[in-house]
Order: sequence, then C-alpha cells, then structure tokens
Amino acid sequence: MPATLTPQRERNLLLTLAGIQFSHVLDFMIMMPLGPVLIAAFGISTHEFGLLVASYSFSAALSGLFAATFVDRFERKRMLLGMFGLFGLATLACGLAPSYTTLLIARGLAGAFGGIMGAMVQTMIGDVIPFARRAKAGGLVSAAFSVSTVAGVPLSLWLANHFMWRAPFVLIAVLTLLFIIIGWRVLPDLRHHLSPSTSSGQAKRSHPFTAMFEVLRDANHLRALLFSALIIFSGFTVIPYITLYSVGNVGISLHDIPLVYLVGGAATLVTARLIGHIADSHGKVKIYRWVALAAMLPLLVVTHIGAAPLWVWLCCTTSFFVLVSGRMIPAMAIITSAAQPKLRGTFMSLHSTVQAFAMGLATLLAGLLIHQDGIGTLTGYGTVGSIAVTANLLAIGFVARIEMHGQAAVPPPA
Repeated sequence: MPATLTPQRERNLLLTLAGIQFSHVLDFMIMMPLGPVLIAAFGISTHEFGLLVASYSFSAALSGLFAATFVDRFERKRMLLGMFGLFGLATLACGLAPSYTTLLIARGLAGAFGGIMGAMVQTMIGDVIPFARRAKAGGLVSAAFSVSTVAGVPLSLWLANHFMWRAPFVLIAVLTLLFIIIGWRVLPDLRHHLSPSTSSGQAKRSHPFTAMFEVLRDANHLRALLFSALIIFSGFTVIPYITLYSVGNVGISLHDIPLVYLVGGAATLVTARLIGHIADSHGKVKIYRWVALAAMLPLLVVTHIGAAPLWVWLCCTTSFFVLVSGRMIPAMAIITSAAQPKLRGTFMSLHSTVQAFAMGLATLLAGLLIHQDGIGTLTGYGTVGSIAVTANLLAIGFVARIEMHGQAAVPPPA
C-alpha cells in the first residue's frame, strides 16, 4: 500500500480531486440549461439536442470498458492528469465547434476522456484513503457535484446570456489547466499496484484483457457492479424529467427552475460531508440502508405530487437531492472497497461503464413510459417513480452481500 499521508497532505489531495471532479461534473451539468441556446444557435431539433447529451454518456461507457484493459498498467497520478488534459482539450473543442456535427464529435470525446477520469478519481481515493475514513473522503469529493449544481446552472446561463454559448466551455478548459498544475504539485505518485516487471518497462500481462477477466471472475466484483447499477437506475429514471414535470404538472415557472437546483445543491453541499462522516462512524452499510430507505419518500412524492406552490416543491426537490444523491456517498465507499487493491483501477473503469449504461437505460425506459400532452402535462411519471423505488429496494437488500477489503484498517484519528 502507498505511504500514509499527513492529515494536511490528505486534505490537499482530496480538495484537488474535488476540483478535478468539479470540472468534470460541471462540463456535464451545463448542457442541460444550454439546451434552448444551442437549439437556436444551430437550428436543431430537441431530438438532435438529446443526441448531444447522450453522446457524452455512451462515450463515457465505452471508454470505461476500453480503459479497463490498460488502466492498472500505469502510475495513477500521470494517468489521471493525462486524461484530464485530454478532457480539457475536448471541452475547448466544444467551445470552438463551428457546427452541430463538430460539437457532437467534441462532446463524445469529452465523455470518452471524462469517463476514464471519473473512474481514476475514485480509484485514487480507494488507494490512498484508509477504509475507516473512506466515506468521509468520498463525501468531500462528492461535494463537487453540489457545487456544480449550485454554480453550474446559474453561471452557464449568465455566461451564455452575456457573452455566448461557447463561454462556459472555455471556462472549463481554463479550470482544467489550473487543476492540472495544482494536481501535479499536490497529488502523490501511486505505483504500489504495479509489479516490478511493469515498473521496469516489461510487459505486465500477456493479454490486454487479462485484468478485465480477473475483475469479472471475482463474484464480489460482480455483486458490487450490480449494486451500483441498481442505485444509478433508481435515480436516473426520475432525474432527467424533473424540470419537465416541474413546469408541466407542478406549475413552476421556467424562471424559478434555477432556484430548484440552487437550493438543492446548497443543501447537499452541507449534507454530503455529514453523511460521509456518519457512515465512517456508524458503519457504511448501515447508513447506506437508512439514507436509501429515507430516499424512497421523496422519490414517490416528486413523481406523484400535482400542482403545488414553489416553497412546497422546493422542499420536495431539496429532500430528493439530499437523500437520493446522499445514498451514493456510503455506497461509493462500499463499492470502491469491494475491489481487490491491485485491480482497483480496472474495476473502477468497468464500474464507470456500468454506471453510464445504467444511466442510459434508465433514461430510455422512463422516456418510453412518460408522455406529454399538448399543454405540456406529463403522464406516466408516477409509474416511473414506482419503478425507481423498486430498484432502490433491491439495492438495499443486495448491499449486505458485498465484501469490503480494508475493514481492518487503522481507525480514524481522534
């Protein structure tokens, strides 16, 4: 295992990984509010805009599968920063794209590099942070999603309205360069997973798929991947259609939609670290179960409520963001700890692929069940909510079957 970091170096590492994750998540988040602007700029249909969003997820899924063949052959820090640099170039290409086709290609490339990068962030947490503090560490890095939700939607709209739609992508490219410089200085070299033959430049394995086959032969790995798929599926059947349901069924004005994300993101910014701390103190499986059980209420309310005032809807959506995303904090600590340390990079790359495919499948299934009438009202969203709750219950029952490595680690300092 790598050498133990001092508390200050550990914190600097986590803040740097959170910054990298922030750039990655923000790149995904800004596509949602930019929809009307891009449709007007390129003269495209809503279906073509949907392809822009989907190209990112499917490229991330495929790249995760491809990365599983080589990611554990390289030192972690250089792999992460290398993928981050390519991601930044792809995002810059999005901002400079002269046509819809070139933007579609650039989004696919951003997803391809982003998929590998996201897996590497979780891999480094699993490699460096002891089991006893892993959920709290994951909570800190997961706060990047909250910051992206709070800052991403309002900031992207402001930049697009005051400058042009290209500005948010240029901003992310600049952030990428900044965090590469910081990461090169702060992140430690991680070579403990490499065999001596790999470090000396000799071939580590006789076949590029050997590591992937090793991961897939482990029944515990398969259980962890299925567990993750169930969690993602239960969330992304509901999440992509919240805005449409807010406007069409609840009666929320489009001008108030950023407030939904602002309040929800601000709340999760506080609760993410709290959930992580509690999970480390009282048991990751136990806390996951409690948060996931509590998440069933907002899953049902958000998909079944009718017309309601803004303050009631904000209470519903904020509890949804806090609890549905909060499940992932102890869950990611469980999933990361399920991997054999020497195969963690390969496992997390496959995990990234499974997540992306589960996300796409959930969105596709929900789209087949949800219909919109002439006045914008959605039907079938309640059915989608019931399916989400069912998947959530399956995940709750399944989590106890996952074995975690490193549970005998030194307890956190007092």
